[in-house]
Amino acid sequence: MSDTNEIEDSSAPLIEHLAELRTRLIYSVLAFIVAMVICFTVWNPIFNFLTQPLCAARIADGADCGLILIKLQEGFFLAISISLLGGLILSFPVISFQMWRFVAPGLYKNEKSAFLPFMFASPIMFFLGASFAFYVVTPLAFDFFLGFQQEGTLLTEGEVANTTAGIAFQGSAQEYLKLTIKFIVAFGLCFQLPVLLTLMGKAGLVSAKGLRGVRKYAVVGILLLAALVTPPDVITQVILFVVVYGLYEISIQLVARVEKQREERLRAEGLWFEDDDDEDEDPLAAEFDEDDDDTSAGGDPDAVNKDK
Repeated sequence: MSDTNEIEDSSAPLIEHLAELRTRLIYSVLAFIVAMVICFTVWNPIFNFLTQPLCAARIADGADCGLILIKLQEGFFLAISISLLGGLILSFPVISFQMWRFVAPGLYKNEKSAFLPFMFASPIMFFLGASFAFYVVTPLAFDFFLGFQQEGTLLTEGEVANTTAGIAFQGSAQEYLKLTIKFIVAFGLCFQLPVLLTLMGKAGLVSAKGLRGVRKYAVVGILLLAALVTPPDVITQVILFVVVYGLYEISIQLVARVEKQREERLRAEGLWFEDDDDEDEDPLAAEFDEDDDDTSAGGDPDAVNKDK
């Protein structure tokens, strides 16, 4: 009988957590639906705003800023896509607040004070990344793409010896929106790098020394990221690489600052020992160092045994 009571008591907190999670999810979904409906009613002004980089490039070339609907239903799905993106952005404060209300009761006071600033920094960094993509990257990319147009030869009553086929831009509204959203989301997520690494450094998962040790691997990863999330033009890829690598270096400095603050706090409390410097070695960097040692040994087991 006592075993049954213990099982019921242990299952009660789980049920309470699931009920709380359900409540927070319901509030988040309702906020997203309301924000989506609001954005659907004003999708035209949002679309006009998103087409400003293209229109500026087209007007500079003396051309009309026009997009076409290739499919009959494309206009409707265009409005839906804008509503989804706008609804997510508009409801993000409510969603993040509901997430905080669910997580906060299980955190200590010092954990709350450490985690709360990152919740405010994350949307700010995403907004900075999206603004950088919209106002800097997309105009350069559109100028590059539109540069492949050429004027054709006009046939008149007179004879023309050499005719030239014209290449004119007649873009799909849906494809343009996909490309613009891809730029905005890619740069917005890349700007989360300092927030993510600093939070991991505060949790002790990474260290500044470890991040410096894997810098060469980070460069390769950033190059692959720039090749995957951007269109196949060198300009935007170079811009994304420079920005993300700069954010990586900034993240190293932020993690180093967090480590310094932790050391000062532990020293003030009398809990810091000199042996902690050796214990704080980053496991990720140690793993890469082991791989480098195995590679330098040429994969020869005897060479590895000799080193040992």
